[in-house]
Amino acid sequence: MGFPVRLAPRRTVGEPVDLAQLVFLALVQGLTEFLPISSSAHLILPAKLWGWSDQGLAFDIGVHLGSLLAVMWYFRDPLRALLASLTRFIGNGTRDPHTALLGHLIIATLPIVIVGAFAKDWVSVDARSIVVIATATGAFGLLLWFADRRAARNPRRSELQLRWQDALIIGCFQVLAVIPGTSRSGITMTAGLLLNLSREATARFSFLLSVPTILGAATLASLDALHIGTRLAWSDIVLGLLVSAMAAYVCIHLFIRLIERIGMTPFVIYRVLLSLVLFGVAFGGS
Repeated sequence: MGFPVRLAPRRTVGEPVDLAQLVFLALVQGLTEFLPISSSAHLILPAKLWGWSDQGLAFDIGVHLGSLLAVMWYFRDPLRALLASLTRFIGNGTRDPHTALLGHLIIATLPIVIVGAFAKDWVSVDARSIVVIATATGAFGLLLWFADRRAARNPRRSELQLRWQDALIIGCFQVLAVIPGTSRSGITMTAGLLLNLSREATARFSFLLSVPTILGAATLASLDALHIGTRLAWSDIVLGLLVSAMAAYVCIHLFIRLIERIGMTPFVIYRVLLSLVLFGVAFGGS
């Protein structure tokens, strides 16, 4: 999800809101958060085509929390294993593959934490144009296609076989997700495939990596709300949370089950077509 795309003035609490708009955006956010197709690209089209106003900070917080709950519930067993491994390591210094995986997730998170803190203002002001989103959607989609084709010809590894250097590379790739249209899941899966992870393994690592990333985004949105003194619309938070959580859970479940069979090509084709549509919107209205 990264930094939400802002296209219009924020809606204030009490301002009329279209319920269908919020449900639609929550569905789109929940589905596109974990597919390698960029949520930013999908949120910009309705705003431009139908003149929708900004959905508001409360809604942003809700969909962030919904996506977070979905991925944590789906991966509850691996997350419990990571927590148990951490407890054993703290208690008696015992290490196992899950201890290493937890360390790799921390390493992969550090670059986006460092860069994101400095890039937030730039992204929210200078990098939110349709042309930027269209370019990133198409270009990084083609890079995903190259990585997927390359991985198919090489031996494949699981996420438990990663080295700390591999985790750092994936984390550096994730930094590119501050560019709207890149897709956080798409760029981290691209990195994993380039490092010869299997499709399912790179998806699992990307989804686990989303936990601290989405938590950070939700925290930033909440701090923004506190900073500007926003009175949160709790109905928007609950609606965004429930709809995005259900959509995200179904999306994760189907993606994990099908990705080894279908590969990344369908998503690449979709991204290229979406990029062309966005370019058409950008230059057709100029």
